[in-house]
Amino acid sequence: MPADRDRFSTATRLKALGEHAAARVYRVRTRRRRGRLTGRAALLALVVCSLVVALAYPMRQYISQRSQIADQRREAQQAREDVKKLREKKVRLQDPAYTEQQARERLHFLMPGETGFSVVDGSADSEHTTDQGAAGRPWYTNFWDAVDAADAPTAVHTPR
Repeated sequence: MPADRDRFSTATRLKALGEHAAARVYRVRTRRRRGRLTGRAALLALVVCSLVVALAYPMRQYISQRSQIADQRREAQQAREDVKKLREKKVRLQDPAYTEQQARERLHFLMPGETGFSVVDGSADSEHTTDQGAAGRPWYTNFWDAVDAADAPTAVHTPR
């Protein structure tokens, strides 16, 4: 009988009820925690947000500097190409035949013994034709008058 007595004793019944109640409470707590944000997850989110905020400005600066570097490289490449063209031009200008050709084309120079001709087109403006009174003046006066006339496109050329 003592075994039957233990089976129906108050302590045994309270113990069984306590275990059953504890199991229910544990299940309820577990369900609530699954739906909530845990402390670890909150800390992780805080660390990630802090890293994003801390790295945003340096990353923007890095991207900006990379684009500036690319622009500088393009400008340097353009400058190298310009230097290459100028060196080629310098070599050409050192050639006496090229210099003579340019003097003939651009400046209308003639070699001794050659006769030069100027062809005046009939459609030329009156500004560009030679003045009758210019023959009696020194050459530099005519030259400066031509420069002044070329400098001011609306100015009318008048002889001095």
